[in-house]
Amino acid sequence: MILRPGVYLQDRYEILEQIGSGGMSAVYKAKCHKLNRLVAIKVLKEEFSNDENFVGKFKMEAQAAAGLSHPNIVSVYDVIDEGELHYIVMELIEGVTLKAYISRKGRLEVKESIGIAIQVAQGIAAAHEQHIIHRDIKPQNMIISRDGKVKVADFGIARGVTAQTLTSAAIGSVHYISPEQARGSFSDERSDIYSLGVTMYEMVAGKVPYDGDTTVAIALSHLEEAMVPPSKYNPEIPISLEKIILKCTMKKPEYRYASANELIADLRKSLLQPDGEFVQDSPAKKALAGHTVQLTNMDMAQLKKHKTGREEPTREYLREPDGEAAVTRYPEERKGPERRGPGEERRGAERRRPGRGLDGDEDDVNSHIERLLAGAGIVVAILIVAVLIVVFSKLGGIFQSGSGFFGKEDPSESLEVQVQTDANGETLKDTETYMPDVLDLAEDLAEAKLKENFLSMKSTYQNSEEVEKGRVISQDPAQGTIVSKYSHVNVVISLGSDKVDLAELQLSSMNVAAASMALEEKGLVVQVVEEENEAVPAGQLIRYEPEKAPEGSTVTLYVSTGPHINMVVVPDLIGKPEEEAIALLGEAGLVPGNTSAENSEAVPRGHVIRQSGGENGQIEAGGKIDYVVSNGPEPRQQRYVASIDTTYDLSNLIGPGAGSASVTVMIRLHQVDADGSSVYRTLTEAKTITGATLLPVNYTSIESMNGSDQGEVEVVDAETGAVLKAYPLTFFRMD
Repeated sequence: MILRPGVYLQDRYEILEQIGSGGMSAVYKAKCHKLNRLVAIKVLKEEFSNDENFVGKFKMEAQAAAGLSHPNIVSVYDVIDEGELHYIVMELIEGVTLKAYISRKGRLEVKESIGIAIQVAQGIAAAHEQHIIHRDIKPQNMIISRDGKVKVADFGIARGVTAQTLTSAAIGSVHYISPEQARGSFSDERSDIYSLGVTMYEMVAGKVPYDGDTTVAIALSHLEEAMVPPSKYNPEIPISLEKIILKCTMKKPEYRYASANELIADLRKSLLQPDGEFVQDSPAKKALAGHTVQLTNMDMAQLKKHKTGREEPTREYLREPDGEAAVTRYPEERKGPERRGPGEERRGAERRRPGRGLDGDEDDVNSHIERLLAGAGIVVAILIVAVLIVVFSKLGGIFQSGSGFFGKEDPSESLEVQVQTDANGETLKDTETYMPDVLDLAEDLAEAKLKENFLSMKSTYQNSEEVEKGRVISQDPAQGTIVSKYSHVNVVISLGSDKVDLAELQLSSMNVAAASMALEEKGLVVQVVEEENEAVPAGQLIRYEPEKAPEGSTVTLYVSTGPHINMVVVPDLIGKPEEEAIALLGEAGLVPGNTSAENSEAVPRGHVIRQSGGENGQIEAGGKIDYVVSNGPEPRQQRYVASIDTTYDLSNLIGPGAGSASVTVMIRLHQVDADGSSVYRTLTEAKTITGATLLPVNYTSIESMNGSDQGEVEVVDAETGAVLKAYPLTFFRMD
């Protein structure tokens, strides 16, 4: 069902326009008249509305998603059934989908991609904490708002898809589907991490890792084909980010990040250490590769369910250190074990015990566990031998000392203390070590290096203009100094510059007011200096000094006044005759502007009363100066006055029965101007009187309105405007 603009839902939500459409739903922009806000309404399509099982799961998951509250998740306000209409009322985000953003830019910068990925992962982590799995993570479901915040949408909708309703249209794009989803197996939080890894791949490479003519072909690629490293398409991708993406997109869930929070931690490290080697393989992958690792009960459970059958070797692309093109290798080629021939494979199958299945899953797992236990036993044995050697060497030192328990012995027969010798022949006792070089290392790396040398780090912090924040400025003692093991060494860590880096504020893109506000918010004092500049428009910022400034210091903003302007002094025109004023303006290279005249008691006729134009007594050459010329004193107007004393008998107008009749009348003065137009002035306001009343028309001092000596006093019917009686007047001049 397509909703048209103007349709109301629940007598509350007014549909404004359709803003999107997906495989399972259509999205409309609407206005909630109850709360007076804009919302987005996602309406389930008709083909799914008839499936009660799907609708039930859809509502259940939508209600669960409504319980999510996170800055990186689109908020769900309500879930509503209205007849055959099933829809979700959500937060309206004014912005663009990540898919459209990638399409527009081709591919994104590395730091921008990491920032977006962190925001998305934070939203996913919040949902996973509430045991909600998205199952349809893709850039089409990520919205970048106008303020740069990224929000994940469609939580719960993909999870509502059942086997009966799962179609290529309903599932969305298979370009981002995890192998276990493509296989129809159980999926969990790590499925969302896989899809996010594919999204990160697309952000930095500008294309998805797997593509094909059909959805089946793409799904098979997720299951079988090795992923080409994104650096093949974008060599600028740092090794740490590429390892993160490849770990997210491992085909086996147990090889991926166990949680979104682990992924976020590595993404943040990648921002600080683009070329760092901090991305670790999962314990399950390490163990299956033959490494000795300490496994938890959860890791053991993952190992036991790791293999579902013998798998063909999958090609894996490796990034070469020198930046050359990636090469293709088989995991067996790196590990070294020979492959069994077809005959050996059959004989191996014959040797399998009944009940183990065709693939010998438990045999494979048991063989891995046996290797782990054997390796662990060897490590324990080595540790025991090492401890015994140390103990007996210490005891030997006691027994063979000069004052031992068995009396004084010949010093020549005593054992020597174990020592270390360096290239210069200097020797160290077993309680001593050399101070390593930790200068310019990150704080955590410096601490790890000191621990490797049996030392502990005592950190202090100070500002530094030269050393990056979080790195070591100095160490005490110096590199190579002999120190006692397990002693504390002093390390000074940089807090970075205590100055404000003005380049980070991007002042050049601001006007003067905005730049001043930005600087004052940083605790800086602003000084504005104006300069002429041929290239920079007036009012725009030319430059600023200094580049970095400590809090409380002064920053100078140099503001353009535009190109150089030839200024001239404005002459004083006040009190001068108009002819002289015009001559003075001409001599100064100026011209008269707006001129006017007015009466003045103080300034003689024809002289300038005042002038305007120019600031601080100067104006651009060729500019205009306005002035006002005096017309002399204002002439006195002659007054003309007349009077009248009479009455008007209304009964003459009304006739018999005038006593019971009434009329509304007014009295006015009527005169004619020189141009023949009439002018009026009310002498008595309109009032209602009976027809038997004598209306007094008595005015002792009526002043002429236009200086004329003639006029009339008129009695007027106020309702009709008809003149009932007119009395001519003659006005007399008053001295």
